Amino acid sequence: MSEQQPSIVELQARWDKIRVANVYDTLDQMGYPNQCLDLGIKPLFPHRHLAGRAITVRGSAVAIPRGEQGGEWVGNYFEQLMEALYPGCVVVLECGGEQHAGKFGEMTSWALKQGGATGIVLDSYIRDWLGLEVIPDFTPCARGTSPIESNSRWRMTGLNSSIGMPGTVTSRVRVNPGDWIIGEADGVVVVPEAIAMEALVKAEELEAREQGMREDVAKGMSFDDAYKKWGRA
Repeated sequence: MSEQQPSIVELQARWDKIRVANVYDTLDQMGYPNQCLDLGIKPLFPHRHLAGRAITVRGSAVAIPRGEQGGEWVGNYFEQLMEALYPGCVVVLECGGEQHAGKFGEMTSWALKQGGATGIVLDSYIRDWLGLEVIPDFTPCARGTSPIESNSRWRMTGLNSSIGMPGTVTSRVRVNPGDWIIGEADGVVVVPEAIAMEALVKAEELEAREQGMREDVAKGMSFDDAYKKWGRA
């Protein structure tokens, strides 16, 4: 009988215990050094940690003349997104260059949360800082917040295809549906699905060594002795 594979929620719980710097170091050692998003994209609330599998969204700037109604999002992509959500997912938005309006916000984030999402990542702005702050177990990662309404300025144009997000050590980071997204105050890292299990095991080992060193130093062991024991600095 084959061993039962862990569920997405079980994997999400494991990833959620790993600091993003240790995830980056693991990927770097595995030959994937370019997986860090632009450092301007971070959790709005620095003490929150994000982990989940990507549901990808494309977006595009639009121009609707003043006085005209924005109408529905093109193709009812929001409804399709809601149907695509599952426990342990993260919604990742490529915003198509619109850098001022707040895409999504308090109420739409509640909807994502109710659908199982652990957070949202976008290469632009989001709205409703105070409302987002009180959504439990939900981590929005963005360049900041904006009061500007997006309805007449931005549209969702695609769902669950490969997207490119701004990178730090490379110009773009590819995000595929199913990739793992790990983020905290240091930044947001993308773990390709194809190597995710191997990376998780290696990152857990690295996290354990670092925690061992942290605890020994806190108890009074010298840095040199702790480093000799754990090999982590």
